[in-house]
Amino acid sequence: MQIDTVTRALAKPRASPAVRSEIRLQHFEHANLTPFTTTTSSSKTCLADIRRIKMSQQALNKIAPNSPSRQNPSEIETNIATALYELETNIPDMKGALRPLQFVSAREIEVGHGRKAIVIFVPVPLLVGWHRSQQRLTRELEKKFSDRHILIIASRRILPRPKRSARARTSQKQKRPRSRTLTAVHDAILGDLVYPVEIVGKRVRTREDGSKILKVVLDEKERGGVDYRLDTYSEVYKRLTGKGVNFEFPQSGGEY
Repeated sequence: MQIDTVTRALAKPRASPAVRSEIRLQHFEHANLTPFTTTTSSSKTCLADIRRIKMSQQALNKIAPNSPSRQNPSEIETNIATALYELETNIPDMKGALRPLQFVSAREIEVGHGRKAIVIFVPVPLLVGWHRSQQRLTRELEKKFSDRHILIIASRRILPRPKRSARARTSQKQKRPRSRTLTAVHDAILGDLVYPVEIVGKRVRTREDGSKILKVVLDEKERGGVDYRLDTYSEVYKRLTGKGVNFEFPQSGGEY
């Protein structure tokens, strides 16, 4: 009965090749059959294209709807979205954690010595969800993107400093939130970069030429897990904020 229904649907003169292939695919998937045993080489190609299009559309749902990258994703953003979808589909114990996660954009940054890092910018409300599975997710993504470190940072917006004129103060609708200031956003980026490692100290050093560099001391307990990533942290932070930073661990006796 099912085969007769499919035969009648395929026999309709107005059915396009794509529709006919879709009908075949639905029939074979419903009957748990392999379409390649009864289709021509052109039909095989068409069915593979349909599967690829379906997967790519589902993968693009990992990009936030309000992101400009949703309509025109870059190659690296498409690869990240596809990798997240594959992890969600193929690893059962990560499915629940990965399903609600989306990202805004992704960027590849040169970090020296021929290495690159991929920075994934995520919506601020979803950052906690990313943090819950970040350690394992980072390991899985770095397996797919070999020789590249994966970093997850919230996409925050810096609001300009309000003008001091009386007219500007009168027309200002609301006060600028503390979290939208330049200093607050740069501090938040710093914390996102090294998560889940805790920052135990910060100090600004002034060089002889007058330039300044930030010294950040990380928790000694996490040295073995992130020691090889410190140069990546420094370069990415400089590229994102324009500020130099050195990441270190306490030298002796917990002093910094």
